[in-house]
Amino acid sequence: MGSLIRRSSKKSGLPPGTIVHTGEDKDRKVKITVLDYNEKDFDEQTLKTLGDCKHYEDGTTTTWINIDGVHDIKIIEEFGQKFNIDSLVLEDIASTDQRPKVEESDNYLFIVARMFYYDKAVIKSEQISIILKKNCMITFQQSEGDVFNPIRERLRINKGAIRKRKADYLAYSLLDAIVDNYFIVLEKFGEQIELVETKLTSEPKKETLREIHSLKYDVIFLRKATWPLREVVNQLIRNESKVIQPGTIKYLRDLYDHTIHVIDTIEAYRDILSSMVDLYLSSISNKMNEIMKVLTVIATIFIPLTFITGLYGMNFKYMPELESIYGYPAILLVMVIVGGSMYLYFRKKQWV
Repeated sequence: MGSLIRRSSKKSGLPPGTIVHTGEDKDRKVKITVLDYNEKDFDEQTLKTLGDCKHYEDGTTTTWINIDGVHDIKIIEEFGQKFNIDSLVLEDIASTDQRPKVEESDNYLFIVARMFYYDKAVIKSEQISIILKKNCMITFQQSEGDVFNPIRERLRINKGAIRKRKADYLAYSLLDAIVDNYFIVLEKFGEQIELVETKLTSEPKKETLREIHSLKYDVIFLRKATWPLREVVNQLIRNESKVIQPGTIKYLRDLYDHTIHVIDTIEAYRDILSSMVDLYLSSISNKMNEIMKVLTVIATIFIPLTFITGLYGMNFKYMPELESIYGYPAILLVMVIVGGSMYLYFRKKQWV
């Protein structure tokens, strides 16, 4: 959380529309790929410079331009000039801690979503910014690598209806891939919860509590991305922009149902983790109570024994037991009988 605040503070005092990259600084070169297609033809290119990118607005094909890397402010500015993108939108693209949202302009829609994936048992997040036009879609990603490879493969082999439809269906496909990957993340997340729950019921430790708090932080992180995404999809369904074709609305409704399912799962995990904290505290309390019960039973058994030893520890001259040859073993026998009787009584009461 502190890192997000520090990154956001970079823009403090700057005028609106100032493009400032707030993500991790990267030295690698920005990668630009173009997928241009219609029902019959398909072309895929990796561009060296933005100058190689022609203006794909002729209406005969649908174009997907993907930019891996938003750390190069110059390239973002060039894209803004070439495709007439507002400076406030460009500012949001470079700022990688945006809340999922959708904004409508005269000739395009601006959509922000968050992509989640597992990297070495740690949930990673990446911002996906989408500029959706009638026949063109531009996506900006923080780094190379995403969950869209199945969509690219469907475009290459002309599988399904994706090459028969316009850019709005392509944008839906990307959002659907993001939400579908949420289910994969949540499945692995559920496995982690089960492992922690097993540790919690067998032998709770401080490390277990730290794991629970780490999982709770991840749930909050997921929740902050999925709840706004539901509103994004809902706005796309209700949007009257010419960019969204009427035939795509039914697919967006199905996507909306998926987001509701994701949210329900996250809320269920949130409740489980909250109850696990209570279970941890109860387990520690019960364990402490068991220890105190054992100590109390031991102390209770030794109270009369301590009384007997204290009684015969007094140095009075006339104590007949002191003169008897069987005095010492007799007192020991009495102490054993008293202690054993109390122990059997406690066993009968199921206190031990």
